[in-house]
Amino acid sequence: MMVTTPTNPSPATHLFHRPRRLRRTAALRRMVRETHLDVNDLIYPLFVMEGEGQRVEIASMPGCYRYTLDLLLKESKQAFDLGINAVALFPAIPEVKKDDVGTESYNPDGLVQQTVKAIKQAVPEIIVVTDVALDPFTTHGHDGLVDEKGTILNDPTVEVLVKMALAQAAAGADFVAPSDMMDGRVGAIRKALDAEGYFDVGILAYSAKYASAYYGPFRDALDSAPRFGDKKTYQMDVANAREAVKEVALDIAEGADMVMVKPALAYLDIISQIRNATNVPVAAYNVSGEYAMIKAAAQMGWIDEKQVVLESLTSMKRAGADLILTYFAKEVALMLA
Repeated sequence: MMVTTPTNPSPATHLFHRPRRLRRTAALRRMVRETHLDVNDLIYPLFVMEGEGQRVEIASMPGCYRYTLDLLLKESKQAFDLGINAVALFPAIPEVKKDDVGTESYNPDGLVQQTVKAIKQAVPEIIVVTDVALDPFTTHGHDGLVDEKGTILNDPTVEVLVKMALAQAAAGADFVAPSDMMDGRVGAIRKALDAEGYFDVGILAYSAKYASAYYGPFRDALDSAPRFGDKKTYQMDVANAREAVKEVALDIAEGADMVMVKPALAYLDIISQIRNATNVPVAAYNVSGEYAMIKAAAQMGWIDEKQVVLESLTSMKRAGADLILTYFAKEVALMLA
């Protein structure tokens, strides 16, 4: 039955404030929208591997691939042409080049360093962010050096991370991104970069990186899962919030130019708290498990992938993220266009 609009509303229905007035049309909704997701917010994570002419899909991340350098250059160019300003590199290192101390991580001719040089030559204006952590380079899969008791060693690890960051800076990285969660590594890297004259190389610190169950597909992509134990002695306890604010404050004091929360969707409260506690740019990492869940549900026909992706990333912006690392970057750039 059709309900007609009353010409003389009764006092009970005469409301001065009717929020629905501002939702009435699409134009109105756009005009009063509080949070805007933009292509400039996106950083595109890319997996690089050795070889030529190969693109290998990651089974647990449908639509994501490991690229050999020649094809990764094309992917980077496509991303930049879509308006994506930055890529973040993650290497799939052959087992034969791994050792217990991650020597390959600071090889000047290593995969990451070669990739940075090639991208900066092919797409000079794109921002290249490099990961500073040992897990892709070690036989044990931990982000730090390990003693005979299985303890992750902090200060000796920082010494290797400094070498790694310097090698990446020498190759042309715009930002180095320590994701290891060792204490004091941001300050040590900043000091070393400045001492070598790399004043313009920034630090995007993984400041609040949690020991999360959402990283599984990423570890599949790089074959970097720990071979023993877990990462709970250096990555953060998922139950802690105040500690995240402390970690961010320490990293900023040590010279971080930007800070990151990882993962994102289950940690929107952390993003919000950090946004309120600092004035530096805050990044959120829309991690592999978040990506994989959306892809799996969409493949089953249970959700509208496009709408869920946009809603998820908008929630990160609404929580306070200035930047979002997401495997959906190219898709979102096309949606926003």
